[in-house]
Amino acid sequence: MRSGLPTDEPVGTLDVVHRFRGPMPTGVTVSHRGRIFVNFPRWGDEVPATVVELRRGREVPFPDLRWNSPSRDDDPSAFVSVQSVVVDPADRLWVLDTGSPMFRPTSPGGPKLVRIDLGTDTVAQVITFPPDVALPTTYLNDVRFDLRRGEAGLAYITDSADAAPNGIIVVDLASGTSWRRLHDHPSTRAEPLSSFRPVVEGRPFLVRPPDGPPLPVGVGADGIAISADGARLYYCALASRRWFSVATDALADPALGEDEVAATVVDEGDKGGGADGLESDDAGRLYLTNYEHNAVLRRRPDGEYETVVHDPRLLWPDTLCVATDRHLYVIANQVHRQPPFQRGRDLRRKPYALFRTRIDAGPVLLRP
Repeated sequence: MRSGLPTDEPVGTLDVVHRFRGPMPTGVTVSHRGRIFVNFPRWGDEVPATVVELRRGREVPFPDLRWNSPSRDDDPSAFVSVQSVVVDPADRLWVLDTGSPMFRPTSPGGPKLVRIDLGTDTVAQVITFPPDVALPTTYLNDVRFDLRRGEAGLAYITDSADAAPNGIIVVDLASGTSWRRLHDHPSTRAEPLSSFRPVVEGRPFLVRPPDGPPLPVGVGADGIAISADGARLYYCALASRRWFSVATDALADPALGEDEVAATVVDEGDKGGGADGLESDDAGRLYLTNYEHNAVLRRRPDGEYETVVHDPRLLWPDTLCVATDRHLYVIANQVHRQPPFQRGRDLRRKPYALFRTRIDAGPVLLRP
């Protein structure tokens, strides 16, 4: 302790799983057998492979280098720029490809959801989106699965477009049919600075171009989680301290009108800070990253909030993954130190990190 004065104290325990010394990662997922997959979107770093498997400390292109070598932004047979990877309850890997390197406008064939059979490590299904579902402005961000619905289950995807219509995309996994829900609904939009002024590392978090005044962060619906019983889908805008839920019965019925779907939205209240990733577990608990406080919080079924972990190394906790080994995995990638937020300067310091913490290890209760 320097100068003998108290300092901010950590909560919980973080184990370092992997250090990334190349491009910046955003997503992580863990198979039922413990295989770890990570993705790197093409945001300006040199990205040799946008999806990898961690094997004995190495980042190996997955499923192979060919799938990580797109010929163009609308290539339907290769990963263009992947934002999320998620293992579903049936232990299959799904890859969510934005089709939007450097946040460029999308074209049909680029944005897609790809299923990989982990028994053979081969692509088993490719679902692309029509232009009225994945708009030119769409940025596919995160995805969750409910295999209890329909013939093969449903997927729910957030469209986190910056300063453009946000929403939730629903996908029938059997047919590949998809539709938009909560299109440009207030609950999916970023909040203005008048109601949300984020602070990260003690500094206002704003878009800061090299020239001109700072601007508010405009990223909408981002984190997403499905309740243990599948009845509610939780989501939040990146630029907000509030979060919301919507009835999955309404999302899943393409015959319902938008007003009928919106009528099932519930404001879940202030979640204690801005969040990037959301996750849930089989005990009905909901996990929230908190990029303003270098933390991961958890809401219990009784509505109480707990701190799972708070650590100065959690510099922008991004994606969460609850694994069958009863650990919570979290990527820390310093998003806020990127050039768009630092007047063109890259203040990120490698390595980026993948951490994990046991989720049944007695977190601290946050009391009012």
